[in-house]
Amino acid sequence: MAIAAETRPQEKDSSEAKAHEKRRWILDDFDIGKPLGRGKFGHVYLAREKRSNHIVALKVLFKSQLQQSLVQHQLRREVEIQSHLRHPNILRLYGYFYDQKRVYLILEYAAKGELYKELQKCKYFSERRAATYVASLAHALIYCHGKHVIHRDIKPENLLIGTQGELKIADFGWSVHTFNRRRTMCGTLDYLPPEMVESVEHDASVDIWSLGVLCYEFLYGVPPFEAKEHSDTYRRIVQVDLKFPPKPLVSSAAKDLISQMLVKESSQRLPLHKVLEHPWIVQNADPSGIYRS
Repeated sequence: MAIAAETRPQEKDSSEAKAHEKRRWILDDFDIGKPLGRGKFGHVYLAREKRSNHIVALKVLFKSQLQQSLVQHQLRREVEIQSHLRHPNILRLYGYFYDQKRVYLILEYAAKGELYKELQKCKYFSERRAATYVASLAHALIYCHGKHVIHRDIKPENLLIGTQGELKIADFGWSVHTFNRRRTMCGTLDYLPPEMVESVEHDASVDIWSLGVLCYEFLYGVPPFEAKEHSDTYRRIVQVDLKFPPKPLVSSAAKDLISQMLVKESSQRLPLHKVLEHPWIVQNADPSGIYRS
């Protein structure tokens, strides 16, 4: 599974990494700590790289489960994409290794855990916090799109919180390197734009839609097109059946931004650089919490 050169977690640039390209990682290079999470194909553990004392998250995936679900190619693509991205709001993938039964991904450790759990605990976020998060993600997505990477699955479950409270895009399983429009349906239904639900061509503007859905969920605690039945969610997305409940009280500026991102015609969605210039972002986002690419 030769995908990308493996680099030590403490090594920041490729020139330093070259000295280690020929040395393979092994499990014995790490002290394994507490479990951090459980996924469909394996588990994530806190770990310490013995030589550098660098703390990482070690994602352990079982080959048999990957093969049964026919996602080996998806994993290769995820590793290929994420290992080359360098942005404060994108979780670093330092390297990978494997043995007969497992694949191990060496990831940056996001000390404050999953955004999904934080949102469940708070029920919804303040406009200041929501705007700061949306601005951070807009910067990260502008960076990704500049590298011809579409994420296609931005949602709370795929975001982690770093030591300084910054968001980290953590899961690139549905990402693609693209220079063309694509048709594949993927991601989570609540966050899918109309063009993906209807399996028509889509491009990087799918991430603008998902960011709009995320902004809504930050402020209201639920995604905008949620319904009991998948078929009803599908219908609401296609019709852009966007409603703003009276509680919690959300400013008209926030609703305006969401409405400009959740537009059926993808070419008419507010571009990410314009999202950053929107009055709601300018007035509410905490500049100290935003990392610009």
